[in-house]
Amino acid sequence: MKKYNVITLCGSTRFKDEFMQAQKELTLKGNIVISVGLFGHSGDSEVWEGMDEGTLTKTKQMLDDIHKAKIDMSDEIFVINVGGYIGESTKSEIEYAKAHNKKITYLEGDKVNE
Repeated sequence: MKKYNVITLCGSTRFKDEFMQAQKELTLKGNIVISVGLFGHSGDSEVWEGMDEGTLTKTKQMLDDIHKAKIDMSDEIFVINVGGYIGESTKSEIEYAKAHNKKITYLEGDKVNE
């Protein structure tokens, strides 16, 4: 069986449409694409309802840890940086990918393997 390149999508979950488009395009190019588990900033806000601050903080930390585990399984990350926007969580994921020698590609701009 052919070895397929594995790519994890990173970026603000406010860019749901761009995540879905990148997932389709990268898959059709022959990649295995790993995405976010939910879109907390664009459509899945109900997951936060009723959480106290402590639970919310722990849940967000767990989601960040899970995403870094996805990066560990990947050959590269693809950053969804619409309008050049890169938030703190995404910056952390980019630094993590760099520290683990992962290829980094951006949706917008020429920041490749920075």
